[in-house]
Amino acid sequence: MALQAAQSVVPAGTTPAAITPSASDTIAEGSFGVNGVHMRVITTGTATNVSVLDPGVTPSANPGTVTAVAAPATGVRMILIPRTAINPATGVATVTFSGALTGVTYELYRA
Repeated sequence: MALQAAQSVVPAGTTPAAITPSASDTIAEGSFGVNGVHMRVITTGTATNVSVLDPGVTPSANPGTVTAVAAPATGVRMILIPRTAINPATGVATVTFSGALTGVTYELYRA
C-alpha cells in the first residue's frame, strides 16, 4: 500500500505526474480539494478494475458495498473520488486495483 499525493491544476499548465499503482493505494486527506480528487487511469494493454473503498460501516461493522470501475485494456477512465471516501479514523481514502497492473498508470488532481 502506497500513500499518494494529488497535483493541483494551475493556469500556467500542469505537467501530469504518472503514478504506478500497487494493488492498494491510499490518498491523504490533504490531497483532496473541496470536491475530492479526480483520478485519471491510463491503460496500455492491460484491463483493470478500480475500486474506491467505502469507509462507512453497517451496524454490524461491515464495510459498504463497492462497485468497481472497469478500465479497458487500452484507454483512459476518469474517476471522481469524493471526500466521503476518506476514512475519518485514518485520514486517507483507499483505492484498489485488480488484475495484472503491467501498463497501468494513473494521475491524481485536486477537484
